[in-house]
Order: sequence, then C-alpha cells, then structure tokens
Amino acid sequence: MGSSARRRPLKIVTGVSGSPKIYDAAIDPRRSTLDDALGVAKLAEEHRFDALFAADLLSFGAQGAIGAQEPLIFLSALSAVTRRVGLIATVTTTFHHPYNLARLFGTLDHISNGRAAWNAVTSSLGEENYGAGDLPSPEERYARATEVLEVANALFDSWQPGALRPDGHGGAVLDAERVRPIDYAGRYFTVRGPLNIPPLPQRRPVQFQAGQSEGGVELGARFAEVVFTSLATLDDALTYTKKIRTRAAELGRADGLPYIFSSLHTTYGATEEEARRLVRERAEATDFEAGRHALADMLGGEIDLSELPLDRPIPDSLLPDVHAANRRRGRVEIFTALARSGKTLRELIIAAKDTGHWAAAGTPGQLADAIEERYDAGVLDVIGLGGLDDPRNRDFLLEGLLPELRRRGIVGTDYVGETFRDNLELPALPPRNE
Repeated sequence: MGSSARRRPLKIVTGVSGSPKIYDAAIDPRRSTLDDALGVAKLAEEHRFDALFAADLLSFGAQGAIGAQEPLIFLSALSAVTRRVGLIATVTTTFHHPYNLARLFGTLDHISNGRAAWNAVTSSLGEENYGAGDLPSPEERYARATEVLEVANALFDSWQPGALRPDGHGGAVLDAERVRPIDYAGRYFTVRGPLNIPPLPQRRPVQFQAGQSEGGVELGARFAEVVFTSLATLDDALTYTKKIRTRAAELGRADGLPYIFSSLHTTYGATEEEARRLVRERAEATDFEAGRHALADMLGGEIDLSELPLDRPIPDSLLPDVHAANRRRGRVEIFTALARSGKTLRELIIAAKDTGHWAAAGTPGQLADAIEERYDAGVLDVIGLGGLDDPRNRDFLLEGLLPELRRRGIVGTDYVGETFRDNLELPALPPRNE
C-alpha cells in the first residue's frame, strides 16, 4: 500500500479517563485518582501523541468508570505536567450554560498555553441528575447545542484584536473599548457578554463534536473542526465523510472540514493466528446476559431482549424506529442496520462490546495496513489508539504499530506548532464579526 501524494500526517489521540483503576486509587490514601493518567499523559507526550481525550457520562454505571472524574478538572491537572500534547474534554451542551462553558474552556486554554479542545455532546442520559423533567428530544437537544456553540464562539471572539497588547515593560495594556458585548438573544439563552476571560491563545478551543444522527451531522457540519465518529467499516466511513463534508461545504466551511476522528479498537498479536485466537477468546468470555442489556442500550433502551434465543436474528417487529429514538439515535441507527443484516443476537452482543466503533485484529503491520487504507481513502484524519495503560498493548503500540506508521510516512515524528490548533494543522478560523 502507499500513496505518492500524501496529505497532512495522521494525528494520534489516546484516552486518559474512564479506567476502573480510578476506583482503586479512590480508596488508597497514598494515591491520587490522577496517578495512572499522569503516567499515560507523560508517555503520550514523550512519543508525540497529538492529544489526550477525556470521555464523560453523567450517570453512575452507564458504561464502566466513564464519568468517574470530571473531564475539565482532570485535564487541567494534566496540563501542569505536559507542555505540548492537546487536551480534549467531553462536555455536554444539554445541561450547561454557554457562558460558564466559555469561561471553563477559556481558562483551560490559558493554563495549558493553547492546548484546549471541546468535544461537544448532547447527552443521551443523565437527565435524572439535572431536574425532574424527561430527556429533551434529539431535535431539541441539537437546537440547544446550536445556541450553546453560537454563544460560546461569540464570547471567545468578544475580545477584538488589540484589546490587550504589550506595554513594552512585561505588562499589558487593556483597551476596554475593544472588548464588546455580544447581545445574544435566542430561544434558550440571552447573553449580553463580553467574556471576562482574556483573549485565548488559540482564539477558540479546537471544536470537536460527537453525534452521527441527522441532527449530529448538521451540528458537526456547521461548527465542528473535528468530528468523533463510530464508523465500523470503510464503506461506513466513505458514506459518512462524503455526507458531512458536502453539508459543510454548503455551509461555507473551509475545504477538508471537518476532520474525521475514528477510534480503532485493536487486538494485537505477534502473529495473525495469535490475534485471531485472542478475538475468539474474547468472544467466548462474553457475559451474554449482561450483553443483552448493553445491546438494548445500543438500540435505544426500550427493547426487551431477555427472552430471545441467542442464535437467531432479532425479529424485525422488535427493532426500534430510528427516527423515534430519543436516546443514542446514532447508535440505534448503527445497530438496527446490523440487526437487519441478519446477524444473530449472539453476534450483535459481541459487536456491541465495541459500541459500534471500528475494530481490527492482527500484527502491527496488518493493523497499519487497515489504518493506511482509511488514511489514503481520505476518511481518517485523527485516530484514537488506546492501550498505554496496559503493558502488553503498550509494547505493541509503541514498539510495533507506531514505528510502522511512521516508517510509512503516515504519522509525523514531532509536534509542528506551539498550540493544539497548530499541531492539528487546521485551516484558519473564520474572521471575527467586528
């Protein structure tokens, strides 16, 4: 494989939150819940990973230990022991006010010297912790998200160029006339502004976004610089990339936006046979009763799979109407399509262990082939690779896969700028409304 006209290098992200080791540290007075993440962060920066990613969920037990630490505070602590690696915090637009979000992300961008990124999500659970009402519909969540991002971006841009400039003696001169209200009035928010955080090193945090329903595609096409995706196959990736970039172009976005970010769930083997054996053993170790509940969640949470036979397909009559799903509509679409393809309940439960993400098994060279295929097809700009907290996977990643990707010229060898925005080699932000 290979391409004679390679584009910008593939950017690499690794997860730094959600490990069950958080629970171990929480009951040990000699340790901090940050300890394991500190090791991952330092190792990631040493090996020139582009960013650390902190996922989040807002309910106990929703998906392991994800959400056991608040992402912005967690990443703020990691910013103090790193210098170049980006910091991607997952924060919902459904249960927060945009003025607070602008202040939080603005502060993270300052204390990290320009390394903040916001993975905006609309949340499919957690409403029980934010009031007595039901979870708003996906349409309402995305309408609110649109206003949240409009307000936040206007606040980030409320400090005009020259509002804060050097005085020539190591201090700053503030021109308050160039710090302007935004006077935003929408359906959900009325915000006068301006932001009381000084202008950000990156002007705005890098905007990530996750969500693949119709509303998610529209939000990502309008605002996202990077979209976090669940694209299990190359065909899925080609279809999705064409769809979102066509819509982004219609909205006047820069060519090549948004970047496509896919997480690869890897099973490493020294040989192909070893990798296949590990995949088989993982499947055989599946707790199918717990798996019924996990798959039901992937199908929107309203379907009862408890009495269905494992080795037959789910009856079509039980499958949800994707457009009526109120939770995880993107995942509902993925797993409804898989169910209608004829997969058995057993196969679907095993597939649900990867939650719809891209998964591959093989030697480092074979995994590099899979990555190179998507990279050369133009449907992979940022890749999520885990395993730095596991000795075996860490060795395969750092001593096998990563060197092979660099040997092929797919991944860069060093940071190319001072800020995360620079290192991602993103197009310039649109002009401010002055």
